[in-house]
Amino acid sequence: MSAAHFPDRSTVIVTAAGSAATPSTVLHLRRHGFRVVATDTDPEAPGLYLADRSYLVPSGDSGVFLPELRAICRREQASALVPLVDEELVPAGELEDKGMAVLLPRAEFVATCLDKYVLMRRLAAAGLPVPATRLFGERFGSPAPPLVVKPRSGRGSRGVRTCATAEEYERLSASGEHAPENTVVQEWIGGTEFTVSVVCWRDGTVQAVVPKEVVLKRGVTTFAVSREHPRVSEVCRAVQHELRADGPFNVQLALDGSGEPRIFEINPRFSSTAPLTAAAGVDEIAGLILQARHHGPRLRDTWRSGVVMVRRCTEEFLTEEEFSACGIVPGAETPRTARPADVGSLT
Repeated sequence: MSAAHFPDRSTVIVTAAGSAATPSTVLHLRRHGFRVVATDTDPEAPGLYLADRSYLVPSGDSGVFLPELRAICRREQASALVPLVDEELVPAGELEDKGMAVLLPRAEFVATCLDKYVLMRRLAAAGLPVPATRLFGERFGSPAPPLVVKPRSGRGSRGVRTCATAEEYERLSASGEHAPENTVVQEWIGGTEFTVSVVCWRDGTVQAVVPKEVVLKRGVTTFAVSREHPRVSEVCRAVQHELRADGPFNVQLALDGSGEPRIFEINPRFSSTAPLTAAAGVDEIAGLILQARHHGPRLRDTWRSGVVMVRRCTEEFLTEEEFSACGIVPGAETPRTARPADVGSLT
């Protein structure tokens, strides 16, 4: 795929410019000839300075996020939108129309995955393997410790606690730190963890499944390796069959003591490990944009096992004039409290 496919430099909007994988995603799409517009809530988000044009936006859970993002899409004449942070997924999905594709699963699948308790119940009802799960505050019984306590909605490892014993769980329960109806308790699955890219689009066909073994995780996966695992792939294909995402999603699972995969979370969007998926041979983001807006071919489930991702900080270099044009002057106060309407376009 090259710039020759996009003589008009088709515009793609990518959100969450400060997330771990977004800067490389911005550069990757630009190398393929897309014109990339990046957004974030934080003016220090590095992906803002690597895009063709950038905007500060309100938080995705605010009432003004959707009209702001709609205005940006219209102003930039975007052909595709790639939302990459959970708070933005539901409102962003409302922007899909004949003129612009939103690279997300269907709305019902998104809503189900964002409620971790509902998701586990849906998966279990479909016969898919999941950890024993209940709401926080219910009397201790099943599952047995060790236990994972986490917000019913949320992303990354924010607010996640592990209780090794029943006594530790009872102390946490008595502390009042967690609202019972908004907190989930899961059986801890201690085997090898996988984060899996499942690539499909509106016709429902699973085009590719790329399991990646998690080697090191600090909020997001920092070291991982593409790894063939037929049973993991089978379980992830079954998610699409049973729940019909009909869009890209990421399955997080771990192997139990018998080697059976247990799904503990699904992200209804591209994973932060999408760059590893592409490096292994399945360019899921660019490939689905092509399909959604340019009648591109389906992706093939052909990829290399054993490709290792080492996530690290790196440097990009701009002229002082280019950097100043992005809206932050060295030594000046960063406009953290400015309203998006005040900041406007950064470049």
